[in-house]
Amino acid sequence: MRDLRGAGVALITPFKEDGTVDVEALRRVVAYNIEGNIDYLVVLGTTAESVTLSKAEKQLVMQTVEEANKGALPLVIGIGGNNTMALVEELKSADLSAYDAILSVSPYYNRPTQEGIYQHFAALSQASPLPIILYNVPGRTGCNMLPETVVRLAKKFDNIIAVKEACGDMTQVQELISKRPEGFLVLSGDDITALPTIVAGGDGVISVIGQGLPEEFSKMVNEGLAGNTEVAYSYHYKMQDGMKLIFEEGNPAGIKVIFEYLGLAKPFVRLPLITASDALKHRIVSFMESMIRIPA
Repeated sequence: MRDLRGAGVALITPFKEDGTVDVEALRRVVAYNIEGNIDYLVVLGTTAESVTLSKAEKQLVMQTVEEANKGALPLVIGIGGNNTMALVEELKSADLSAYDAILSVSPYYNRPTQEGIYQHFAALSQASPLPIILYNVPGRTGCNMLPETVVRLAKKFDNIIAVKEACGDMTQVQELISKRPEGFLVLSGDDITALPTIVAGGDGVISVIGQGLPEEFSKMVNEGLAGNTEVAYSYHYKMQDGMKLIFEEGNPAGIKVIFEYLGLAKPFVRLPLITASDALKHRIVSFMESMIRIPA
């Protein structure tokens, strides 16, 4: 497995106006991130609107990213949900040869106990052909995977190698960093906490805004990991308003406005999401226009 420290990005799925997957736009997004020095790509995560993609469309997205990437960057595939046995079967049957790891969200809607979460990931670990990155996002799942559960999983299963932590609570992040076993990666799942997580001893981030500002974002992450905190925060503060703006009306409506501004993809999303309002689009465009590349 290649190194998954640094700046990873959760890729969007671009759509055409008729709602179909825009393959050419997805290729452009992948190339843009390779050129922008992003460290790895996450395919079919939440930002990809994966819950509204058919099985055939998911295969199309995977194939498109694999071909556009051409082995340049490590690839992580999102395989998660709230039906444990269905996920076990998917892990056993899917062709994941192009991928370095799996990103798997904690079960949502069911609202399991901590023991239920543990047993869920234990079952996935035993079925998975690839290392697993746990994903804790209580704002979406309705259930917080606590540090003791993450650490318990990390210590028991060698192929559970990281957590994407999007709890939004730096106290919980710090507890996780302090208690994790050696070699276990703690990755921020929120753009706004990416640098604070790194400064606290974390290992990087799986970002949304990073795919729209890959040069600036990867520079922030790499400077932070190198201990150059002052330089890293100069990038953070440049992007801070954008980190907030893109989530105001739901993800990925905001980041798709950035891609429209860049001329790489259209801003269309799938119901029940709707495209960003004109007011928000105006503010995001103003943010992008204000971005001045910081000299290396």
